[in-house]
Amino acid sequence: MFQRPSHHKDFGVFLPVANGGWIVSKTTPVLDGLYAQNRAAAVAADQAGLDFVMSMGKFRGFGGETDHWATSLESVALMAAIAEATTNVRIWATVHPLLQNPAVAAKMIATLDHISGGRAGLNIVAGAYKAEFDQMSAWDDSLSHDDRYALAEEWTTIVKRLWLEDSVDFAGQHFTMRDCQSKPKPLSKPRPELICAGMSDRGFQFSVRHADACFIGGRSRAELLDASRRAKALAVELGKTVRTYAMCTIIHAESDAAAEALARRYAEGADMGAILSMLASWGVPADKLQAAAHKQGAFMTETLIGSPATCREQVESFMTECELDGLMLIFPDYAEGLAMFGSEILPSLRTAFA
Repeated sequence: MFQRPSHHKDFGVFLPVANGGWIVSKTTPVLDGLYAQNRAAAVAADQAGLDFVMSMGKFRGFGGETDHWATSLESVALMAAIAEATTNVRIWATVHPLLQNPAVAAKMIATLDHISGGRAGLNIVAGAYKAEFDQMSAWDDSLSHDDRYALAEEWTTIVKRLWLEDSVDFAGQHFTMRDCQSKPKPLSKPRPELICAGMSDRGFQFSVRHADACFIGGRSRAELLDASRRAKALAVELGKTVRTYAMCTIIHAESDAAAEALARRYAEGADMGAILSMLASWGVPADKLQAAAHKQGAFMTETLIGSPATCREQVESFMTECELDGLMLIFPDYAEGLAMFGSEILPSLRTAFA
């Protein structure tokens, strides 16, 4: 498990592993979801001195005019290639407990850890969207929301034990291991990092209990601050520490006015068909979809807009106000965004949070 000073702030990149990225719009720069763009973004992040790169696991898109997220690369295979292309940045891959046996997942991430020289991390997605998993007969209607987290807890316990123990016996409700062995062990000591995001009460409990870093959400900075504080307080109750992270989209230009014009153009190009489908997959009732889609708009995360200097100030205030330990960055154009962030924002942030 990667160790860093307690005051260190992590800055990483959410790779554009699926087409369209994290702005659901017809007017953004083209993100095709393919390897060349993802490799270039990871190498740029590595060279700029960022701390991590992460890829999500996605198996079905949202349609609309842009066919948003219909094209996506498999996370672990992608990150193995990214590991070879980078030197220092940490490599976080996503696995769904509903899709992978824990013994297989433990070996996959141990393999990634060896390829990367001890830089691997595992992002666990315990929940799932029914349509995405039903298409491959991987959805069990008998499992409730809380049942899926109970399954994920068994799964995570087994993975962690296989990374540390020579033989694992486990008899649970969802998994049984009999003298299960997994070698080689990961290079990371005592184990690779675990990352998770859980928005529901049950998901929040799971994330804080099992992860080293939790991605938190909220409809406002006040809600994010509350979530960050609750996560850290719960971790103390559990006798551990946890780091809290959030996602953030940065739209920059030479001036604030130019950046705001870009953001308006992206917002005006919102792919409402894809947004409606996305919200439906999140469980928004049909009679509330239209209102929710117009409120949601094209942007999927906290969005900071302005000149490099303005964005730098906004990043610092966002992290400070919400008491965050890390930020996962998203850009409409990763090549331009990472070049700017690495040269004009990151050095100042390292000084500010030293």
